[in-house]
Amino acid sequence: MGDRIDAAREATGERVEAARVAAGERVEAARAAALEIQQRVKPKLRGVIHEYSFPVSLVAGALLVYFASGGRERVAVAIYAISLSALLGTSALYHRVNWRRPSARAWMRRLDHSMIFLLIAGTVTPFALLVVPGTLGTALLIAVWAGALAGIFVELVWVNSPKWVSVAVYLAVGWIGALAFPSIVSNAGIGAGLLIATGGILYTIGAVVYARQRPDPRPAVFGYHEIFHVLVVAAAIAHFTAVAIYAGPAG
Repeated sequence: MGDRIDAAREATGERVEAARVAAGERVEAARAAALEIQQRVKPKLRGVIHEYSFPVSLVAGALLVYFASGGRERVAVAIYAISLSALLGTSALYHRVNWRRPSARAWMRRLDHSMIFLLIAGTVTPFALLVVPGTLGTALLIAVWAGALAGIFVELVWVNSPKWVSVAVYLAVGWIGALAFPSIVSNAGIGAGLLIATGGILYTIGAVVYARQRPDPRPAVFGYHEIFHVLVVAAAIAHFTAVAIYAGPAG
């Protein structure tokens, strides 16, 4: 009798496991189908803004490094320039190419979202190294890079996370720099503060647009995601200007 019960339990366990695997496969197939549909109906201008911004960022970043006033300054602004170009280039590649293989598309999506965290940490780096003095600058640098690495880990592991989860983590890591805002204004001036605040506000508005998927003026041509990309570029211009004036050559 005991052997029969054990055999029945084993058979039941095998059926449950088979059902679980089959359900998982169906979920993955549904996700792949949804991504395929999204790929087919994506707006005509999806990724164009970042596609054209990418080469501009390469040239501007090279000039930023070239005109930096010293070795420490060059390292700091190079980290920022690389992070900016990495985000724009990865975004353009992900959104402009029609990825046929679902696995390749999923990995590009992971990289695209991960680059946001890289840019957040890269943007804070010049100010933490060159503007914010002493222990506060070091603490800021450690905190923002730790947060960025944690965010990248989440994106690489939880690729299909809800938009609001990604946005919440982006904002939490992004606003770590706000803790040092008074010190930045004190050491670099009100101009730097205004540029940094403007960029932060634009990034935040963009994140809200991305999470709400509104406004979505012309979904077939220029939708909510394109508005998000415009706001990202506008914010990047504000922060690039702040780095160039206050944390690079003039640092």
